[in-house]
Amino acid sequence: MPRPAAEVLWRRGLRDPESARHFLDPRIEDLHDPFLLRDMDLAVERIRRAIRDGERIEIHGDYDVDGVTSTVLLKTALDMTGGDAGWHIPHRLHDGYGMQPAAMDEAATRGTRLIVSVDNGIRATAAIARGNELGIDTIVTDHHLPEAELPPAVAVINPNRTDCDYPNPNLCGAGVAFKLAHAVLSRAGWPDAKLYRVLESFLKMVAIATVADIVPLTGENRIIVKHGLAGLANVRNAGLRALLKAAGFTDRVPDATEVGFRVAPAINASGRMQSAGQAVRMFLTTDAEEAATIARELMALNQERQTAERAIVSEILARCEETPVSDDDAALVLWGAGWHRGVVGIVASRVVEKFHRPAIVLGVENGVAQGSGRSIHSFHLLEALESMRELFTKFGGHAHAAGLTLPAASLDEFRTRLRAWAGARLTAEDRMPSVEPDAVVDLSEVNDRLWLALQRIAPFGAENRRPLF
Repeated sequence: MPRPAAEVLWRRGLRDPESARHFLDPRIEDLHDPFLLRDMDLAVERIRRAIRDGERIEIHGDYDVDGVTSTVLLKTALDMTGGDAGWHIPHRLHDGYGMQPAAMDEAATRGTRLIVSVDNGIRATAAIARGNELGIDTIVTDHHLPEAELPPAVAVINPNRTDCDYPNPNLCGAGVAFKLAHAVLSRAGWPDAKLYRVLESFLKMVAIATVADIVPLTGENRIIVKHGLAGLANVRNAGLRALLKAAGFTDRVPDATEVGFRVAPAINASGRMQSAGQAVRMFLTTDAEEAATIARELMALNQERQTAERAIVSEILARCEETPVSDDDAALVLWGAGWHRGVVGIVASRVVEKFHRPAIVLGVENGVAQGSGRSIHSFHLLEALESMRELFTKFGGHAHAAGLTLPAASLDEFRTRLRAWAGARLTAEDRMPSVEPDAVVDLSEVNDRLWLALQRIAPFGAENRRPLF
């Protein structure tokens, strides 16, 4: 490796030849055994019984990239093994996030006997209990942080369970769904060559979700993204092929940054502006013309999403000019009537980038505030929300991203308490953006050899950022 590239590896904690080799040339064979996930054996046994007995299975996903790709991937896997798999994704504006008791009632009317959640469900205790009353079993697959008590499901597959020893706690929702698909297909009696060919094809979807969900691109996630993005050079899925074409990738493969900023937002736009069902249908259809039509619609929705986002950001910045953000504002809580709830999470990210402190952005409608928060590296957002959970109708998420709903009447108290919580934990240095170069280079070192070495260190993203010299 050229010296500057070697310094990048060193700063990434790769300080011996063996670990560097594993990082630079990740192998599909090094993916972890899915049965290392707690409850995986219980989930596979229940799914196999449902397939054997001809029970209706329904996959309950989420309306973002992670939830859409998880739904498509798992439905495809179950269909391949003879399952009767339907799917359901809630409408962001009408149904809210995650599984609700009403969704269980609706599933019962469709004759559903087994529900598998993907990218949600870890906090859906009430919904799963309702399902149990109706004779519907539930398998939860999720990666969001669980509460102290797990929901009353047949199986709960989540690498963030405190009693789960799976080596990679940083899987996204599609990563967990992929593990379940792998486990189910491994019991289908297929030859190894066929099994691994199918699993490798699934990695394209999982890679897009892994990039979009901003989980660390290290370890197993790096294997998924490196091989999944490479697989985009040969795409058979009509919907994915149409989406890549609509995004402008007709003669080359997008890198991780382009997936994050050009491909994933179009999938997200479906759930943010209308219904994520459109994106699911695009990936499931075998009709190239239908796929192309939906892909164009998603691109148009993404333009609409960008317009709504810019309007809210402009309003927020205008407010911050009138009342400047001060050192007392350790965290920001911003809300507005009519702010589109489908874009407030992206707006929160923009606010964090601008002011480098935790930010919650909410839309208010009919006395209810719904929104999303984003955080900086040194502030655990979900932990902060846990400390004032009595304020919320519902909430959930991660250390650095969360969703929440609360009465509009509680917004002032929420802002006061979050500012106090953050103020007691964040220092002035925490709120100061920093620039950390990976190495100092001489102009003579900037050449093809360095470029090619950096391509081996890619894909770049969370915890493997694009090198800075």
